[in-house]
Amino acid sequence: MLDPHRLETILAHAPSLKVGLLGDLFLDRYLEIDPAHNEVSIETGLAAYQVQRVRNAPGALGTVMNNLAALGVGELVPLTVIGEDGHGDDLMRALQPLPCDVAGVIRDSERLTPTYTKPLQLAADGSWVERNRLDFRTRGPLSPASCRALTDALRTAYAACDGLIVLDQVNETDWGVVNETIRTVLADLVATNPAKLVFIDSRNHLGEFAGGILKANRDELLKLDADAGGAAPDRGVESAATRLAGRIGKTVFCTLGPDGILIAPVDGPVVTVPGIPVDGPLDIVGAGDSATSGIVTALLGGASEQEAAAVGNLAASITVQQLGTTGTATPQQLLARCRQHDR
Repeated sequence: MLDPHRLETILAHAPSLKVGLLGDLFLDRYLEIDPAHNEVSIETGLAAYQVQRVRNAPGALGTVMNNLAALGVGELVPLTVIGEDGHGDDLMRALQPLPCDVAGVIRDSERLTPTYTKPLQLAADGSWVERNRLDFRTRGPLSPASCRALTDALRTAYAACDGLIVLDQVNETDWGVVNETIRTVLADLVATNPAKLVFIDSRNHLGEFAGGILKANRDELLKLDADAGGAAPDRGVESAATRLAGRIGKTVFCTLGPDGILIAPVDGPVVTVPGIPVDGPLDIVGAGDSATSGIVTALLGGASEQEAAAVGNLAASITVQQLGTTGTATPQQLLARCRQHDR
């Protein structure tokens, strides 16, 4: 369905693309700890873990940004709110290698920069073992001032960008960047320019968006369908996707893990684009974000929905083989995998 020449043609558009990204931008902070250097605290008598190295990387919305940059997208416009704190400073530095316009990154002194601090302990076999994560985030809504600033940034970016990705990963209602006000503004923007590509991925609030292509995984889609009074989960994901596409009047993408990506158009039959078989140990963290990046880059590059799903599958098949990190896929890697699969 997608030969290497066609894939190369689609990806050739990436450097000219300008993509907006709306959602919560996290700092992923990795602390590498070697137990051989543990010290005993004089004050408590407890082991004091010695951090040998600190690695910072953009997470959550930043994971999608990393993947888009790896695919060669020319300009990224993140729209988010972070704190005016040290974690925020580190996050801004972590964005510098990416092709970013950071004018839409709002800093709020009353808000914590969302941060996942991940202690990694060196095991006897030389591997790194992740210990209990330490999370920093404000457990409450955006301030009115930050919400107004973000709304202005969203309107500006919507007009200037070729497409917009919405990533809503905060489970609590209206505690993240994508709150009720932002969803209302987004719906108005889509209504005024429905031809603009808006691709929405939301863990818990997918049914609250009006307009835009929706993307979910199997569990998220079945839960949403059950909550809306649809079929029981054992009745299948195809009928759930069809009902959701009918309600919103837009295509629904559903990732199915190794089984690929299901596409439910508003008119026409449901299609499943098969996944790419891969061998060896796998790490699925970030696979959905790499699929999102591949799909959106392909759609903006002139691909059909089925071709875009195939690009998403290719990207995910590469990132799941990158162990212990949230991986990315380059055009060269996609083309090599496509040629291998084509044979």
